[in-house]
Amino acid sequence: MPLQILLPMVVAGIAGIVILLHLLGRSELARFDDEASARQAWLREYSDAPPTRVILSHDRHAALIETEYGSGVVWPMGMDTTARYLSGADIQRTKDGLRVDLPDFAAPRIRLRLDDDEADLWPTFMRKKGNG
Repeated sequence: MPLQILLPMVVAGIAGIVILLHLLGRSELARFDDEASARQAWLREYSDAPPTRVILSHDRHAALIETEYGSGVVWPMGMDTTARYLSGADIQRTKDGLRVDLPDFAAPRIRLRLDDDEADLWPTFMRKKGNG
């Protein structure tokens, strides 16, 4: 098949899949129903560090986790979630929340959308106990 035909077919096919997934609701970010669901998301990544405290963001798209080993954060990556400890993190305020730079090549930067009160309060908890 000539490249002039193949290339548009591939682009149209990928665009069609993206549109279909969006229409089916598969492009939404993961959302925590409650503290228990955020706790479970954390435990999927760190089963040996049960949370002692869970603080959900106002939109329920992120959660601040405190453990006896330090604090961490759980946030969405598409419809799934991931979690990281905050040790060595550089936390900076942005206009719509926080930017967390981590010394972790797999998740070097986390952008958390938080309201103003959360963006003021969360860094206090993020810097606790062994987090730098």
